[in-house]
Amino acid sequence: MEFLTIFTILILLITLISLVNERTVKMPNEIALLLFSFLICLALRLGYALFSPQLLERALAMFRNFQFESYLMDGVLCFMLFAGAGQVHFKKFTVNLKNITLLSLAATALSSVLFGLLFYGVTHLLGLGLDIWVCILLGCIISPTDPIAATGIMNKLGLSKNITTIIESESLFNDGMGVVLFAFFKSIVSNMGQENFLLLMLREALGAAAVALLVSGLLFLLVPLTRKPINHVFISILTVSAAYLICEICGFSGPIASVICGMYFSYHMEKLERLRQVIDPGEIYNDFWEVVDGLLNSVLFVLIGISTLRLSFTPELVIAGLSAVVCTLLSRAAGVGVPTALAARGRFPGGYNLSEYVLLMTWSALKGGLSLALVISTQEFLPQETYRVLLEAVYTAIFFTVIVQGLTTKKMYRFIERHKSLRIRKGE
Repeated sequence: MEFLTIFTILILLITLISLVNERTVKMPNEIALLLFSFLICLALRLGYALFSPQLLERALAMFRNFQFESYLMDGVLCFMLFAGAGQVHFKKFTVNLKNITLLSLAATALSSVLFGLLFYGVTHLLGLGLDIWVCILLGCIISPTDPIAATGIMNKLGLSKNITTIIESESLFNDGMGVVLFAFFKSIVSNMGQENFLLLMLREALGAAAVALLVSGLLFLLVPLTRKPINHVFISILTVSAAYLICEICGFSGPIASVICGMYFSYHMEKLERLRQVIDPGEIYNDFWEVVDGLLNSVLFVLIGISTLRLSFTPELVIAGLSAVVCTLLSRAAGVGVPTALAARGRFPGGYNLSEYVLLMTWSALKGGLSLALVISTQEFLPQETYRVLLEAVYTAIFFTVIVQGLTTKKMYRFIERHKSLRIRKGE
């Protein structure tokens, strides 16, 4: 009954918030879900503090103890990544492969370390005194851009196709890089021994790619054998869940495997376009994954808002959280700028110069559920006070990037486009 209760409450919140948003403020729905669910939780906490009703106490305890990490990492993440990867334009992806690789590998690694160094200095100024390795671990959690936030929000902002593809594809792949970095620095922090980072990354990434291509290739052979589109849906579900499960068992990156499976199916489904027009004129396959993507995205953003019940708003933690936002922006800008400047040789995507490109890639870097799941998992090996600092930092970064940056990315994009046009007219 508890699962059905939680699910019913979540769907109720999603429905009410979506309807209110559509009729009033009209902001991107994912942002509205996060913002309003957070405000509802604040109101509930205030009501509990003033009146302490028993029913409200039980409801708050139920959501406070919800296993968010298990729900995301062991449950729905593979399907969300598969659905998101299926929306990526394959030709645009191959054209921008160099930039996507730079952002998802070099930029993520560099910004993780830079964030750790900056936040280490901040915590010592605040008297929190976190270990340097813990701060770098937080950088690995907070630096990767979130694929779910990116694919859910960026498609609705009207950015150019090339830039949208870079942002979405980077987000889809760099969460795998973030998980690898997290695993490496977690082994240092928890004294489990240091594994060679290069070997760890190669094992997770190459192993995931091999599993994804093998499973996708074998199971996709079943697609032309059936003329029922619902069977195509079943085959795709089996593919991504099997690939993710095999990777988790073998110690490979399940998220990377899910992305590759999604792109493999999207590419090869396009090749069967004539067959699908005959047997699936109602677009059942595409509609199914669109509904799954929308439903799971909505549930995730509401859960992030509700999960703020875990927070304790002390002055030191609030300052640490705001400092984490500044560190995130600075480390992201440097993480994007340095490798791009070294590799681009004066030619940047979209006709931008270096500063325009760095500004756009920094401001459009949204955080989300993956960062929250990773930071919650640190509770098992970090002291409680240290864990609270990390949790506050991650929540503040998520809220700032999704709400503030998410609502202003379109304006920032237009500002950069105007600046680029003016620069071109001046012949710079």
